[in-house]
Amino acid sequence: MKLSELSVGATAVVREVPQTGSGFVRLREMGLLNGTRVTLIRTAPMGDPLEFKLRGYHLTLRKTEADLIIVEPAN
Repeated sequence: MKLSELSVGATAVVREVPQTGSGFVRLREMGLLNGTRVTLIRTAPMGDPLEFKLRGYHLTLRKTEADLIIVEPAN
């Protein structure tokens, strides 16, 4: 499933992050790597951007960016 499809409060594990683009290099540098647990904290009133918690901090992504990251629900 896509990271953008998570429900508020749901946790997932990152399985695939795009390997191209300077923006995605920056996301990997901030810890958005395969195997990282990510929780959707909240969405903006119009649904964009999305706020996630990972590795002890909050990260805000646009929905179009989150659409490119593949996750699986955490157990």
